[in-house]
Amino acid sequence: MAMWIQAQQLQGEALHQMQALYGQHFPIEVRHYLAQWIECQLWDSVELDNPAEEAKAKRLLENLVGELQKKAQLQGGEDGFLLKIKLGHYANQIKSTYDRCPLELVRCIKHILHSEQRLVQEATDVSVKGSRMEICCWRHQQINQSFEELRLATQETENELRKLQHSQEYFIIQYQENLRIQAQLSSLSSLPQAERTQRETTLQSKRTTVDAWLTREASTLQKYRLDLSEQHQKTLSLLRKQQTLILEEELIQWKRRQQLAGNGGPHEGGLDVLQSWCEKLADLIWQNRQQIRRCEHLTKQLPLPGPMEELLSKLNADITDIISALVTSTFIIEKQPPQVLKTQTKFAATVRLLVGGKLNVHMNPPQVKAVIVSEQQAKALLKNESTHSESSGEILNNNCVMEYQQATGTLSAHFRSMSLKRIKRSDRRGAESVTEEKFTVLFESQFSVGGNELVFHVKTLSLPVVVIVHGSQDNNATATVLWDNAFAELGRVPFIVPDKVLWPQLCDTLDTKYKAEMHSGRGLSEDNMVFLAQKAFTNSSNNPEDSRNMTISWAQFNRESLPGRNFTFWQWFDGVVELMKKHLKPHWNDGAILGFVNKQQAQDMLLSKPNGTFLLRFSDSEIGGITIAWVAENPNKPGERLVWNLLPYTTKDFSIRSLADRISDLNHLLFLYPDRPKDEVFAKYYTPPLSKAVDGYVKPQIKQVVPEFTTPNPEPSGGAPTFMDQTASPSVSLPNNFGVFPSIDTILDPDGDFDLDDTMDVARHVEELLRRPMANQWSSQQS
Repeated sequence: MAMWIQAQQLQGEALHQMQALYGQHFPIEVRHYLAQWIECQLWDSVELDNPAEEAKAKRLLENLVGELQKKAQLQGGEDGFLLKIKLGHYANQIKSTYDRCPLELVRCIKHILHSEQRLVQEATDVSVKGSRMEICCWRHQQINQSFEELRLATQETENELRKLQHSQEYFIIQYQENLRIQAQLSSLSSLPQAERTQRETTLQSKRTTVDAWLTREASTLQKYRLDLSEQHQKTLSLLRKQQTLILEEELIQWKRRQQLAGNGGPHEGGLDVLQSWCEKLADLIWQNRQQIRRCEHLTKQLPLPGPMEELLSKLNADITDIISALVTSTFIIEKQPPQVLKTQTKFAATVRLLVGGKLNVHMNPPQVKAVIVSEQQAKALLKNESTHSESSGEILNNNCVMEYQQATGTLSAHFRSMSLKRIKRSDRRGAESVTEEKFTVLFESQFSVGGNELVFHVKTLSLPVVVIVHGSQDNNATATVLWDNAFAELGRVPFIVPDKVLWPQLCDTLDTKYKAEMHSGRGLSEDNMVFLAQKAFTNSSNNPEDSRNMTISWAQFNRESLPGRNFTFWQWFDGVVELMKKHLKPHWNDGAILGFVNKQQAQDMLLSKPNGTFLLRFSDSEIGGITIAWVAENPNKPGERLVWNLLPYTTKDFSIRSLADRISDLNHLLFLYPDRPKDEVFAKYYTPPLSKAVDGYVKPQIKQVVPEFTTPNPEPSGGAPTFMDQTASPSVSLPNNFGVFPSIDTILDPDGDFDLDDTMDVARHVEELLRRPMANQWSSQQS
């Protein structure tokens, strides 16, 4: 119910999109009167691709119909009479529509609820989308207004065509009357002279009148035809203009948003509104085409001198071109294949024909084929050069029949289990690596409309894909895709991108990617961008203005290694993203990780803070590493304060023990920079204390220590813990130590001296172990 209340408050284009979700397949009145019941059902628990779930969907259908009937029966009084009838009608309508396909009802309602949720979420977003939405709303209003003008113009030409048809039919009747009079005049020779003269005078007078009328009417008919032809020309001009606006602006913008979504940008939005516009275009174009065909028929039925035949031939060619452009342009990829495509790995994609339902293409469902082609083959395709049967690899399960979903009115082909079996690479240019080579998946199909009257061969190319054969190539392949998605220009030759871009442009791209991976509104700050600029351009400027007009090349981004390192700028950044995404996302979103701080900056920041203050920064020397820097007394020189840096942690370390637990282990870490007590920040992420012994066994405990800063740590109940020394202070470069013996504290007496008896016990135990045969040792350890 809460969702529906919010949905009713949508305004402008969002309201229009919400209304477009409903129709005969699912009336909006049903959504309104059963809002609470609908939102309480577990629609998402039904697996649409699993036939075994049909029984569950059937129960939901029956319950929905039952709720509607119950709601109808509750309506009383004069005001409720019509509503009672209407709700009862909807109950019967939904039952008859979905009785044989209850899963389609679930699909329909899931689509509606998810779309409403997206629209409500977008409407409540408090970012700068407000002004853009106003512009978008204004543009959509213009489109809808143009559709109304086209509808009226088409209705007017239809009325004029009917008048022309009636006038022509009457003209033909009069023409036949004229022929009859001529026949009568010809037959007068057999009559007596007196009677013949009288009859002839009458018939001649009548013939003269009819001839004069036919002459005038022929001129009028010709003028009607020319006027109607001119009206059709104007309508076609409006149609072409409207189609250009929808296909070359709205649809292209949707495709651009789809491409940017590959970098983590906002979701491209649903296709429902675009499809409704394209269907309106198809309907209007088809109506005008039928009108022009009828005009051609009338012209052939009654030929009159003049240019009509040529005019109608041109109109027919123009309208055919318009509908061809509409059909071929609305064959689109709704769900793109993965842009980093690994061989021998299953992947999916979905193509959709936005006008398929309106043109009844589904009456003879077409088949769609997918092939992978190279960049050069893609260029040839766009130039209409023949590339029939050419491909650059072999895709398994690459044929799919388009399916029509009556509930949503969509005609789509869902490729669910494609797999790239092999790839044929081309000769690479210069320093280009295999992860810079771009391919694309070509989807093509052929179908007819209007009873084989028009046959269309449609094709569409996916976003560029980079093919890899091993997971180690994923990092560099992602860089190629990221650069292409961000900086591709509209209407480009496949798949040309600029070699250099402005630094702020790349910053926007990295920020978008970072926020998407963190699922957070906390992206990269201006200080973070300064740090990245220092790394990319190897300078030390702290002024963001210094890099604002600088350009960064592809080579600097991911071909040339950073100075003194064996990795590129992108490889370092992507390593940070992967580490954060897998292990540290909550801490970034909490603001606990500064991250983009170099060693000197960390030292300057910490030396002004009390001992025990620490911060977390990304390692400069290791991909996907993060280190703890803290300020403390120099144990070798009392009174001197130093900033210490732990050896960087990586994904491997955090798979053993989390960052929060590691920070908890280190008692010398007291305050997270600038002055937040560490428990206040990290306590909610600490692993709970281990439980007591179960079945006589005590669980060991892994803990981290830094030898130079080891201090007594309160122990949880259940006996003395076992330590694993994970990392030492990088300032002294101590190796990792993994202890498996009790802590030294357990064999010290209260005064800090060795307890000889305990020490001898340990020694005797070790000696006994060494005397045992190996098999006995193994069996005793297993027990």
